[in-house]
Amino acid sequence: MAITVLIADDQAMVRQGFGALLAAQPDISVIGDAPDGKVAVAEAARLRPDVVLMDVRMPEMNGLDAARQILSAGFDPPVRVLMLTTFDIDDYVYEALGLGASGFLLKDAPAEELVRAVRVVSAGEALLAPTVTRRLIAEVTMRRSARRTPSPALATLTPREREILELVARGMSNTEIAEALFIAEQTVKTHVSKVFTKLDLRDRAQAVVLAYESGLVTPG
Repeated sequence: MAITVLIADDQAMVRQGFGALLAAQPDISVIGDAPDGKVAVAEAARLRPDVVLMDVRMPEMNGLDAARQILSAGFDPPVRVLMLTTFDIDDYVYEALGLGASGFLLKDAPAEELVRAVRVVSAGEALLAPTVTRRLIAEVTMRRSARRTPSPALATLTPREREILELVARGMSNTEIAEALFIAEQTVKTHVSKVFTKLDLRDRAQAVVLAYESGLVTPG
């Protein structure tokens, strides 16, 4: 089945350009768009897309508040949110990751990166591989280092679960973790699921935020 996408951006040219690019892919279907955050929330509830491409800065309701409402709605299956921004370091995007957004993408990213991002996010993975995403997390957490405190929930993890959380926080996929630790990919998936349950995390993006903020992983 095609990956369904809703595009939320206050610039019509951006919506049309991204829409045309994604609609040209055989496995992606653009089912709607929105000129502001308020409409994006309503359309996400009505259309239940697999992925919402959400601009950070929009009128009526900004992308962060719209993402918060969509992600807290508890849709089943879940609606994934991929934040769009013109800035490579943006506190709002970092906060969106903490809310459960699946990642962020620069608006001037190459076309193939946008297509890949939609596919990655729709599969339930966080868009953490691009260098710019790791830099965003590293630089923002470095600025917040004075407030960094370990999460008490980390004590509930086994040594193996803690090790896997560290690798997830460094942007590694399940396949890459399996190869690094010489274990089966299914075993990695099981560990990741247990980590998310113990730490009450929605997805890998939230895992990365927690790992950096608690000091389990340090920037750089």
